[in-house]
Amino acid sequence: MVFTLILLAIQAIANLYLPALNADLINKGVATGDISYIWHIGLWMVLSAVLVLVASLIVAYLSAQISMGFGRDVRHEVFTAVERFSARELNQFGAPSLITRNTNDVQQVQMVLFTGLTMMISAPITGVGALIMAVKTNVQMSWILVVVIPITSLVIWILLRRVVPLFRLMQVRIDRINLVLREQISGIRVIRAFVRTEREESRFNDANTDLLDNTLKVTRTFSVMFPLLGLILNLSSVAVIWIGAHLVGNGSMSIGSLTAFLAYLLQILSSVMMAVMMSLMIPRAATSAERIQEVLRTNTSVVDNPEPVTTENSTGLIEFRDVEFRYPGAQHPVLENISFTAQPGKITAIVGSTGSGKTTLLNLITRLIDVSGGSILIDGVDVREQSLEGLWQKIGLVPQRAFLFGTTIAENLRYGDANATDEQLWHALEIAQARDFVLDLPDQLETVISQGGTNLSGGQRQRISIARALVKKASIYLLDDSFSALDYSTDAKLRMALEPELTQSTVIIVGQRVSSIMHADQILVLDEARVVGIGTHAQLMEACQTYKEIVLSQLSPQEAS
Repeated sequence: MVFTLILLAIQAIANLYLPALNADLINKGVATGDISYIWHIGLWMVLSAVLVLVASLIVAYLSAQISMGFGRDVRHEVFTAVERFSARELNQFGAPSLITRNTNDVQQVQMVLFTGLTMMISAPITGVGALIMAVKTNVQMSWILVVVIPITSLVIWILLRRVVPLFRLMQVRIDRINLVLREQISGIRVIRAFVRTEREESRFNDANTDLLDNTLKVTRTFSVMFPLLGLILNLSSVAVIWIGAHLVGNGSMSIGSLTAFLAYLLQILSSVMMAVMMSLMIPRAATSAERIQEVLRTNTSVVDNPEPVTTENSTGLIEFRDVEFRYPGAQHPVLENISFTAQPGKITAIVGSTGSGKTTLLNLITRLIDVSGGSILIDGVDVREQSLEGLWQKIGLVPQRAFLFGTTIAENLRYGDANATDEQLWHALEIAQARDFVLDLPDQLETVISQGGTNLSGGQRQRISIARALVKKASIYLLDDSFSALDYSTDAKLRMALEPELTQSTVIIVGQRVSSIMHADQILVLDEARVVGIGTHAQLMEACQTYKEIVLSQLSPQEAS
């Protein structure tokens, strides 16, 4: 960085030196016919020009290295910050906005840094140096500079006041386009099934038109700026030549000094033009920098304990003690007064109406969010006192939406255990009832899954997701409505295969399908954020009306008994 600044200073000084050499060449060489002096000064001019060229090339190379490295580091920091976010912060920003901030916004700042190193630093040096040299060359014409520079600065200031808010709005509208595009790509089948293609095209066109209108306002503003600055530059040059011609005519100024003054004026105004070019980028980059800082300065609501409590042997015992969770500012809690114990070697099932807090309860165990009141203990230690990585090591999670990465089946399964052998992978697939369809695939374990697993059916994705959790061999398994896409036969086979495999682990299953959870050792019934029943299927059919209604809505009385 220091070397780059030194080269920029050398480049600027060499540029300033060239008009002075040119003036000497005209006054003392051409005017007198001194050939040796012309060769002497000409050689110095060539050397100065070569020095400027070499310095410019090295500065461009180093500036690219610095700016690209800066962009890489910022993207890494933003990605790391997002990885630490809880579900609350992720929802606050939204995925499209976070993607824009880590790509487009970082690129805007990166480009300004590159341009700044090559232009913004040399422009003030050249401008101030040229101003001093112009005054030194001829004081009488300096009044032109006193008029031109303030007028130019005023024009730039007025126009920038208009474009800065527009740049902020531009980034918001880019976020909007990303949001609409992600929804349309992810929901393409729904869009086509409901014949809403034209509506979605109109929706995207609206977002696109909003961005177009905003961008046009910015470009129109700058389209006014450049002709104005060009007019100022040309009028200034005419004034210098007009006044300089009179001064040369009465002997007050030499022709060499006139050409030097004109060259310095052009350097001053070219520095202003460079500043204008930077002004095209700085407001937008400033907005992008604010958005990046907003991510970096956002503290996650789930904080890792700097001095975590560790447990020697993880049994997987889970205890909820008067747990409450509510979103900030919410009038009603999502969960309230939740108390129960999930024992190792036993299956605890959770049922309830939509929105009763089932998935939220699992998110509290994994600390994707933190409790608002009460406590959750695993192996007798509050989860907030344990390290996040240590906690996650104990848990095998099968999320409600079975998400698979865009890589091979084997690599997806090894997210559970990076060192798992192929035999272990096949064993997990067999338990998850996925072995047969994986064997039928052309490359079997090496078959590449498309992003999100879209080249597989919903049931296949769920089974691979379950197998991935089984590969981990965790002490706690959380299955969030993980059998919903399976047919009844596969569901039954999978549950039978799971039972002997998980005899040492604590298993919590969230289910909407009663047949998947009715054989659990303990069933928790949630309704309106509270536990309204807890016990076995038979006990709840006798004592819990809410559970009985759920069961009878799916099964006949004979099947439910």
